[in-house]
Amino acid sequence: MSESTPLVTGVIVVAAGSGQRLGYGIPKAAVPLGGEPILMHALRGIVASGVASQVCVVLPAGDEGLRRLCRDFREELADGGPLLTLVDGGATRADSVRAGMAALMDGTEAVLVHDAARALTPESVFHRVSEALAAGAPAVIPVLPVVDTVKTVAATSGEDSVFAPEVVTGTARREELRAVQTPQGFTLDTLVQAHQAAQGLDQQQSAAVTDDAMLVEMLGTPVYAVRGSTQSLKITTPLDLIFAEGLLEGPLGARWVEG
Repeated sequence: MSESTPLVTGVIVVAAGSGQRLGYGIPKAAVPLGGEPILMHALRGIVASGVASQVCVVLPAGDEGLRRLCRDFREELADGGPLLTLVDGGATRADSVRAGMAALMDGTEAVLVHDAARALTPESVFHRVSEALAAGAPAVIPVLPVVDTVKTVAATSGEDSVFAPEVVTGTARREELRAVQTPQGFTLDTLVQAHQAAQGLDQQQSAAVTDDAMLVEMLGTPVYAVRGSTQSLKITTPLDLIFAEGLLEGPLGARWVEG
């Protein structure tokens, strides 16, 4: 890819999840990883990548503990680094992203939406997404090839339900499948338009939307894919947390090894 002028970029960090599946009884972003909250690892990775002019952290409403952590981190950035803005999250992930967009500073040209739970995403992934946007792509997502065989299923009924709860209806072509990660990057106009269109979705349609790229796809706008990283795992379960701890303790350190 030829060099292009970087866009003024804001990163929205979605950190408003409850983290119930991790079993700590605290928001996921506050769960400890290698002696520090998950959110701190995510923020340090974003800042180290150098892609952001502003970082909007979307937090659980009323969570003073995470706000205090972010304010302390903001003091670390006093001598440089992006503007750090704190925003209360909404009832849904889409609401949280919209709250982050509303807090972006004037002049922002591109936005990266990143899950705090993908706390160990290497800097190179941020660079690949940002470079594709700078080259003119309206929407870019990091992906990995799917290594498992993936089948579609349907619920069984009648006498068949005695055998199993589901029956296979087909096998997807693995060569065409990709597992999607974050940060997902968009020109700001593209993401704003996608979320405006999403306001017209009914409850069932909204529930079927699992990421911002799907909203852009619904506009008919192409979404391009760049290489992600195996280290961009989403920390959702206790087993994920064990894997993440292992990456941190590895001989080279998580941010220096590409998966």
